[in-house]
Amino acid sequence: MSMQPKQRLDRIDIGILNQLQQNARITNSELARAVNLSPTPCFNRVRALEKAGLFRQHVTLLSPEALGLSINVFIQVSLEKQVKDALARFEQAISERPEVMECYLMTGDADYLLRVVLPDVAALERFILERLTKMPGVSNIRSSFALKQVRYKTALPLPASGLTLPEPKHDEDDWT
Repeated sequence: MSMQPKQRLDRIDIGILNQLQQNARITNSELARAVNLSPTPCFNRVRALEKAGLFRQHVTLLSPEALGLSINVFIQVSLEKQVKDALARFEQAISERPEVMECYLMTGDADYLLRVVLPDVAALERFILERLTKMPGVSNIRSSFALKQVRYKTALPLPASGLTLPEPKHDEDDWT
């Protein structure tokens, strides 16, 4: 196995990433101007960052309120058993629900934390009674309404001075 040096992102790379996190539709010319590069080196850096696996995807963020999705609910879900098969069944079932925006396997009291977006309380009631309670292995559900979104962001925090990327993770589990 050959050892490759860790990749270092400099201030320009960080600037490019920050600009793209704010506006993925920025043109290469605008991006180059924003980070004080000429267009060709800027384009090459973006491609190198992409090749390094730093971009998960390019998306358009829609306004839930403008679309009538005014209910934002956090739901804690506990399963009867926290065994691999039960977790996999629940995760498969929850991944098929379009109103579930986020789902996390958690430590603590609940097994999962969901963020669900819906148009109204009646839709939430239907989701819980007709969908969530019927999912395999669900034993307890606790909901909390978000009264106000104080902060929401999609841009990751990046150090302005640059950073060294961590080693890629391998699928192998060295601990067992």
